[in-house]
Amino acid sequence: MSDNVLVMDHPLIQHKISLLRDKNTGPKEFRELISEVTMLMCYESLRDLPLKEVEIETPIAVAKTKILEERHLAFIPILRAGLGMVEGVVNMVPTARVGHIGLYRDPKTLQPVEYYCKLPFDISKGDAIILDPMLATGGSAIDAINSVKKHNPRSVKFMCIIASKQGIEALTKAHPDVKIYCAVKDARLNEHSYIVPGLGDAGDRIFGTK
Repeated sequence: MSDNVLVMDHPLIQHKISLLRDKNTGPKEFRELISEVTMLMCYESLRDLPLKEVEIETPIAVAKTKILEERHLAFIPILRAGLGMVEGVVNMVPTARVGHIGLYRDPKTLQPVEYYCKLPFDISKGDAIILDPMLATGGSAIDAINSVKKHNPRSVKFMCIIASKQGIEALTKAHPDVKIYCAVKDARLNEHSYIVPGLGDAGDRIFGTK
């Protein structure tokens, strides 16, 4: 596996993914679990954020300590399922900007079609993390990254919860410079390009639709 692919095998994440996979998990609990897993993943995916040293006065003495450098950070969910991950990342980084990319899969060609793209105005000054619970064929992720790269962000990362082997291979081939963060890697896709065993359609399960 590429050095740019990080599979997070923390016990808390793996436990919550088991609950996500369960077909009996309802929309309310599913949304909560998506948010919780995303928060745990966000912690690791932002490990390389730069720090600067400052002096603060505690109740006891002056201390040299570290805070985040001022840095423009944008989270960009792929609509609609990616919206389920926004609450988790914004809880971790309240000052981050949020953009949106709308893509749907053509039912005949199975290729992604972009219908909406609204990114933060200052994205060229910072880092972009694209969010989608599932990395299946990789088509939507590749197209979303293509759109974001047109605005010249400092860096691009991709965060998903479940990734297929094929999706990882496709994305790393198309964008070898983009780091992929996922919680679990599943072996294959079925004839409808759904991840097996996966968790079904993430968007339908988040929003309670079919």
